[in-house]
Amino acid sequence: MYIDLIILIVALILVIVFFKRFSSIVFFFAIIEIFLRIISFIKNNIGLADVSKLLDKYIPENMFFIIDKYTYEIPSLCIILKWCFVIIMAIFLGYIIKIFVRRKKI
Repeated sequence: MYIDLIILIVALILVIVFFKRFSSIVFFFAIIEIFLRIISFIKNNIGLADVSKLLDKYIPENMFFIIDKYTYEIPSLCIILKWCFVIIMAIFLGYIIKIFVRRKKI
């Protein structure tokens, strides 16, 4: 089932078309990663087995899970995509630090 990959690609294309800045793409990936991790936390700590199974079936754990799921047959591509994601998250961290320092609320 490719539903998670299709949704991710369509959302990425919409972000590229409407915002057209690299920072928007970085923030998009960060938002998706944070959302997936929050849903995973809820899934693992909720007491309802049916809801947990439903979330486990349709919502991936994180972005690395999506990368592994669709590139496990091509290990070199999997490694490259994971490193690209790590670089994007490092750039996101740089953006967040820059915003935090600019506000001078340390």
